[in-house]
Formats: sequence, C-alpha cells, structure tokens
Amino acid sequence: MARAAARGRLISFEGIDGSGKSTQARLLAEALRGRGHTVTLTREPGGSTGAEEIRRLVLEGDPARWSPETEILLFTAARRDHLEKTIQPALARGEVVITDRFADSTRIYQGVARRDLRRVVDDLHRLMIGIEPDLTFLIDLDPATGLTRALGRATAEQRFEDMGQAMQARMRAAFVALAAETPSRWRVIDGGGDTGAVAARVLAAAQAFLAE
Repeated sequence: MARAAARGRLISFEGIDGSGKSTQARLLAEALRGRGHTVTLTREPGGSTGAEEIRRLVLEGDPARWSPETEILLFTAARRDHLEKTIQPALARGEVVITDRFADSTRIYQGVARRDLRRVVDDLHRLMIGIEPDLTFLIDLDPATGLTRALGRATAEQRFEDMGQAMQARMRAAFVALAAETPSRWRVIDGGGDTGAVAARVLAAAQAFLAE
C-alpha cells in the first residue's frame, strides 16, 4: 500500500469522548499554519457534505438506535465520502491533513468496545478506504474525567456518551492496546492538565515527524 506521506501527510487524533482531542487537533492545525504549513483540518464522522449527513444519523438519538454492524457500515460510508471529497484531494496538493478521528475510532467503538467485530472493521477498511494515517495522536485521559467533560458540553451529539462510564473505560483500554500494536504510527499523549502544555507536547511530536 502506498503511504499517503508520499504526497501530503495524514495526521489523526483519537481518544475517548471528552479527551480534548478536538481541541488539540485545532491547536496543532493553527500552530503548523503559523510555521508555514498548508493544513486541512477535518473531522469524522463528517468532513464532507455526505459524511456530515451521516454524522447526524450516528451521533444523535437513542443509544440503541443502531446495531454495531449497522454503525460499521454507516461510518465506513461516511469515511469513503470524506476520503474522496476532502482527504485525497488535500494530500494530492501536498497538504498536511489533520483529522479529528479516523478508522481507529471505528475499530474501537464498533469493533471492540461494543462487539467483537474488529475483523469486520479491518476487512471493510482494506476494501473501501485503503490508507492509514501517517501519524496518530492518542490523547489519553481518565474515563471518568472524560465523560464528565463530554456530558458538560450538553449537545445533541451524545449518543455514545449516554452509554456510560463503563463503555468509556473499555474504549480507553482498547485505544491503549491498539496503539501498542503499531507504535511507530502512534504517539500517546497525556491529556490531563493544562491544555497549553498538552498542545506543546503534541506540536513537538508533530514537528519531529514532519522533519523526518
């Protein structure tokens, strides 16, 4: 498989709900732009018109609205549209693409934490997506703290948060285990404490990677 890094660079942020990954993705994009990089900041599910429509289906409503199998199909459809419309064009232009979540979230949320469907997720990813991020940040945070933060946002997109702290704990453990599978791609960053200090650690790791 050809690396996206042969053109642009694809950087993803992962973590449990409330970990601060969305903030850190935005701060990294701002910092890299300030250092002369052309950056596309995007998110999943979403990042393209079609994918944003699917986002509303999967993040809102009753926690039991969809089965894990249906969720995998919906997330993969959203990711394919995101890939075609946003990620691939930006990489072809030589940009740094920073995405708030990518396929690793589906591996954890649907493939591990809800059901033992990891092989299904990986098979669909290989068939329909075909690329992995060049660098992935795991913003690691205590599940209780993350859930408190996430619920404090009080938005309509709380379907997964409403599954409770036990779900968040399973996801946190699964993210840490997934990062250990391919440590060359992952950078695990402590998400606790001051946002600026976390951002500084993320930026240092990103700059080291981009300089390689």
